[in-house]
Parts: sequence; structure tokens; C-alpha cells
Amino acid sequence: MKIALQFAMPAEFHALPGARELQPIDTISGVPFFEAAPGIVACAGGVSKVNAAMAAQILCMKYKPDLILNAGVAGSCVQLPIGALVVARDFVQHDVDTSVVGDPVGLVSTVNRIDFPTWEPERIQAILRQLGYEAGIGRVATGDWFATGGERAKAIMERFTPTLVEMEGCAIAQVCLRNNVRFAAVKSVSDRLFSPKQADEYFDFGEALENMGKIVLPLAKALQELEV
Repeated sequence: MKIALQFAMPAEFHALPGARELQPIDTISGVPFFEAAPGIVACAGGVSKVNAAMAAQILCMKYKPDLILNAGVAGSCVQLPIGALVVARDFVQHDVDTSVVGDPVGLVSTVNRIDFPTWEPERIQAILRQLGYEAGIGRVATGDWFATGGERAKAIMERFTPTLVEMEGCAIAQVCLRNNVRFAAVKSVSDRLFSPKQADEYFDFGEALENMGKIVLPLAKALQELEV
């Protein structure tokens, strides 16, 4: 299976062993693309949904992967430890709201759905376990908001019951759906939205990046060996 890796921030891509020494194989619309391993293209497409969607579409059209694997850090809505790994079961967009015309909150027009399932999350979890890493499975909510605690976060939790929140995944999932490309995602917890210690943990991505960086290439190489 042909695998492409998509990150948001360069720091997430640079968490891969040796990534800082790599030179781009191409730059398209300002996004540099790298060969992270033989036959595996990777990019850090940028933060937020528009950047994520643009980079995912370039990956689909230019590199024609069978599966895009999105990896990065995310905030946890539940009490997971910093650095905990979560395989996304599905994604929602928490900031899409056309309810004024009668749609359910979260409905994404054109594709007309709220939830965007990922490719075989239990299989991803099993592969990680075989590689020696434990990961949970949960829903991830995406939106153009760097989530903190407070009333907005509580409303997202009540409506969508996500395990994690972040800013890119559902946009990539939507692009993959429209291009008939498989999509999977693994996130590493960087902060806890409802923790009383959140102020101390905020922007402390070190452990989350380290744990994420360990697993991405081994997982991608294992997926690469699978028959389409």
C-alpha cells in the first residue's frame, strides 16, 4: 500500500528520526514535500483546516497514495496522560454550523455528513501493539480554534463527545473521502482541556512529540507492506 504522511507543524514532522536533515523533493503552493522513507512522502501542510485540506489535495493529486496517515499532537477532553497515543475512530468538524437553515450542527455540506470514519482503526491499533506501543481509539473533533477549557470546550464535549480536539484531521478526512483515498490518524496528547494543571502543561509539546515521533515511520512502513 502506498502511504503518505501529513503533519500540521514542522515540529511534528521533525519529530521523525532524521527528518531535520531531509531536503524537499518538491515544493508546491509553498508546501515542501519530503521522502521520509523509501516510497513514503511526507509534508507539514500547516495549521488549520484550509492548510490541511490544500496539502491533502496536493498529496492525492500529485503523489496518489492509497492511504494518508495524519499524525500530530492534540488536546484531550478526557483524563489521558501527556504523550498518550490515540488512533482516531472518526472525525467531526465542531465549528461547522448551518443550523439556521435546518441542518444539524456539524453537518458538512456537499458531502452531507457529520462523522468521517477512518480506515480500520482497530487494525491500526493492533499494528501499533505489534510494534510495542499501546494506543486507545476515539473520536477526534476538528475546528479552527486552538482549544482551551471553558464553555466552548464544554459545548463541543456535550455535542460531539470527542476524546481529542485538534485543528486539521477532519479536513484531511473530507479531502480523502472525495478523492477515494483511505485515511487514518494517530494523535499524541499534548494537553488536557479540563485539567486544573492545564496552565502548566499548555504548549508543552515535548513529550507528546517524542512519543508521536517514535511510532509514525514504523507504523507507515508496516502499512506499506499491506496489500491494497
